[in-house]
Amino acid sequence: MLIIAGLGNPGGKYAGNRHNIGFMAADAIYRRHNFSPWSKKFKAETAEGEIAGEKVLLIKPQTYMNLSGEAVGEAMRFYKLQPTDLVAIYDELDLPPGKARLKTGGGHGGHNGIKSLDAHCGKEYRRLRLGIGHPGVKELVQHHVLSDFAKADQAWLQPLLDALADNADMLVRKEDSQLMNKLALALGDKGEEDKPKPEKKAAAKSHIHQARNHSQPKLPASGPMAEMLKKMFGNKGD
Repeated sequence: MLIIAGLGNPGGKYAGNRHNIGFMAADAIYRRHNFSPWSKKFKAETAEGEIAGEKVLLIKPQTYMNLSGEAVGEAMRFYKLQPTDLVAIYDELDLPPGKARLKTGGGHGGHNGIKSLDAHCGKEYRRLRLGIGHPGVKELVQHHVLSDFAKADQAWLQPLLDALADNADMLVRKEDSQLMNKLALALGDKGEEDKPKPEKKAAAKSHIHQARNHSQPKLPASGPMAEMLKKMFGNKGD
């Protein structure tokens, strides 16, 4: 069995928050595939189903974000699962809106839900991070994550969630790079493998070289200053 845990905060007050994109992802997968009705178990809302021939447990912890690991850890112990049997889906401040990254293990990046999962479930689980962007300054982070997505965000949010639901079989089969390409294409980007390499920037010119290209005030033709300038810049005919 694979557990797909979408992280968020329970209750209508938080339903549209950026911090709840993990719940939104779990709901999108639920709607697109054949799952049992949601039920309350393991301090969470859970639904059982099958994707790509494998049993899947969708779980939305109802413990609030900071204690997400209590619910997911309880489910893992009940089914005798290992960290490799878990995928966590959650919001990522350090990714631009609509970008996604998927990897196994790693740090928590200051995300309290992931801190809790690490403590209760081990660290070697797969982490699907969905970018929500950063407000720019640390003082605005809490307001940013606990605010609803803006209307303009729907232009990327819904296509991202739909693409994730459509290609959840890749998530289950651990076809991580293929899934990332599908999500990028859904947002109008080329796949990671198809991205052109950035052009090399022209080497920066030295301040002396730059000075040569700008009009200069009339310089002395003779004397100590003229001799010094000649050594530095050379004659025009050099």
